[in-house]
Amino acid sequence: MWCASCVTSCCASCTCGLCTSVAGSISRRSARLAYCGLFALSLILSWILREVAAPLLEKIPWINTFTDAPSKEWFQTNAVLRVSLGNFLFFTVFALLMIGVKDQNDRRDSWHHGGWIAKIIVWIVLIVLMFFLPNIVITIYETLSKFGSGFFLLVQVVILLDFTHSWNDSWVEKDEQRWYVALLSVTAVCYLAAYALSGLLFVWFNPSGHDCGLNIFFIVMTMILGFIFAIVALHPQVNGSLLPAAVISVYCAYVCFTGLSSEPRNYACNGLHNHVKQVSTGTLVLGMLTTVLSVVYSAVRAGSSTTFLSPPSSPKSGSRIPLLGGSDADAETGKQEKKDTEARPVSYSYTFFHLIFALASMYSAMLLTGWSSSTSDSSELIDIGWTSVWVRICTEWATAALYIWTLVAPLVLPDREFY
Repeated sequence: MWCASCVTSCCASCTCGLCTSVAGSISRRSARLAYCGLFALSLILSWILREVAAPLLEKIPWINTFTDAPSKEWFQTNAVLRVSLGNFLFFTVFALLMIGVKDQNDRRDSWHHGGWIAKIIVWIVLIVLMFFLPNIVITIYETLSKFGSGFFLLVQVVILLDFTHSWNDSWVEKDEQRWYVALLSVTAVCYLAAYALSGLLFVWFNPSGHDCGLNIFFIVMTMILGFIFAIVALHPQVNGSLLPAAVISVYCAYVCFTGLSSEPRNYACNGLHNHVKQVSTGTLVLGMLTTVLSVVYSAVRAGSSTTFLSPPSSPKSGSRIPLLGGSDADAETGKQEKKDTEARPVSYSYTFFHLIFALASMYSAMLLTGWSSSTSDSSELIDIGWTSVWVRICTEWATAALYIWTLVAPLVLPDREFY
């Protein structure tokens, strides 16, 4: 009996050790993937608490401090903001800890890649502690989140611009006819998609019998912007290309669609959903997955990009002069020791990587709460309300302005070098 117990204990210990070793190996190789998983878990937790935590928060005296209890939507928003604040603090602390990490010999490199059991415990403790904070702290964080979310959206725009220019340059550099044909084909498809979607927007968001001048203005402006992109990109004094212009055009059309889709469900000009008072569980799941994917992609892309505050490479050391009287074997040994101990630069900025996740925490909270808009007509709808509409439309216009600036900046500032 004792032997069987001992064998069972040893097997369990070996299994735990193996799992820990595998998890450690995965985290060392794909720390970014592990952080993405933790961030996705925070979104799932926010969504769950958004649906079920309202009755629980109503019973907590330091949260429900009102003489007349607020609406259910207030408690739902409060729960999401508290989880978001915990997540924000977690990534902000790591962003501060990782300042100045330039090579993998830095001890903090292991903090970034390892210690996941301790990290998860800290993450859980931070989120739990947020539910003991007074409401005034959450109100302040809610206000700051709107600014942080706006900055995150600008980062998304810069990522898109960097991606489109890199895509175009990589195909042009191949200097082969089939790649030029592919370039032309993708450009044509993107422009057709942009204007086809704009045409559908007229059908969906300009129903007959209603004065929908604001929606028409948004749609017409989107179509005009696509035309301006092509004109500026083809100007002989501008070093531009039609592929980035086409991609930005279809992106602007998509952002316009998401903005108009965020209009309140009882708004007469929202012809796509004006008869829908409640979305299904499947739609909520799809919207949540889309949010997770877009936020995670933006965070990973921005944190890994060499154009975003990446740490400089470690300087190369000069040639090593052998000691007087040393043999060739000693010199070879010294070279080998130098090779083993030479600092390898990190491949991306750890600080900026965590900072992007901190901003993404703010952004996801705004999505789940409809940008904390009290005019949202249903607590079961994600990212609905006039605040969401204007945030999307302003994001579209900011994208257009930044793209045009990337084209004309070399002309406006001829003494500057642009890469």
